[in-house]
Amino acid sequence: MNKKAKIVSAAAAGIAAIGLAVGAVVLDHDDKGVPTVSDIVEVTQAPTEPPTLPRYEYVPSEGGMTERAKMLLKKNKDIYGWIKIENTQVDYPVVRDPGEIPAGVAMYGGEALEYNSFYLDHDLDLNYLREGTLFMDWRDDFGSVEEDQSENIVIYGHNMANNTMFGSLRRYRQDYDFYEEAPFIEMSSNYRDYDYVIFACLITSGNWYTDFVYWDMEELDTDEEFNSYLESVRSKQMFDTGIDVQPGDKLLTLSTCYADEDNSRFLVVARRLRDGEVAGDLSSVQHTEEYIKAYSQDSEESAEN
Repeated sequence: MNKKAKIVSAAAAGIAAIGLAVGAVVLDHDDKGVPTVSDIVEVTQAPTEPPTLPRYEYVPSEGGMTERAKMLLKKNKDIYGWIKIENTQVDYPVVRDPGEIPAGVAMYGGEALEYNSFYLDHDLDLNYLREGTLFMDWRDDFGSVEEDQSENIVIYGHNMANNTMFGSLRRYRQDYDFYEEAPFIEMSSNYRDYDYVIFACLITSGNWYTDFVYWDMEELDTDEEFNSYLESVRSKQMFDTGIDVQPGDKLLTLSTCYADEDNSRFLVVARRLRDGEVAGDLSSVQHTEEYIKAYSQDSEESAEN
């Protein structure tokens, strides 16, 4: 698809990279205007606010927008889909950040806000909520025309101590065997359902000066751009899933906070299932030749012993 105009600045990267921490993120600005996380953002207690995200019965439509989307859009026009991961607490609507908000917009509280900031601490009703809402980067395209969809959808969510939002994703890095229990992601747009398979989990920097600005890599229009993103992910992955990923695959990157000390992020990266691959059946998913060969050798050696 055509490259969207990218506005990359220290402030933009600092906010877009949020990765999102536990509790509220408080940003200070140094003399150069670069935002830095200054407060301790990890909380040990569960939020005191009552749950505010209702669940909806999902009824797909024959064509066009789904019935669930029609219902949710009456609640919030920024809703772009729904994400669910079995065996985790991830089961939420997803909004797209509205972008830079000028002062005086009553819907968003009247304050001027930078892009990728409003849903850090607001719920679907646009009320303050410190756990925020899962949201796509403001530049992401996840509409009805698949050819126009961003090659890499980036979704941010807080790493909540009570496992809400993206808090339960920590299981992937705490127990590598957990991947076998939850390798698939259900991600629905307002128009149709998609299934993804996780191919990498990694820890990376959230600083604007990093060599891997994953938050600014949604439009991977060329093979070179796609492979550059993939190589960076592979070089940092915590374990090898062996999932085959090639230019042309649609990617999904989930970003949450890892550590305040070095402003790092934990990412879960997945690709959309291809024709013939079945959600729930990892054996149906295409793996790399290297992985298949290594797995076959291991199986043969185990059989011999």
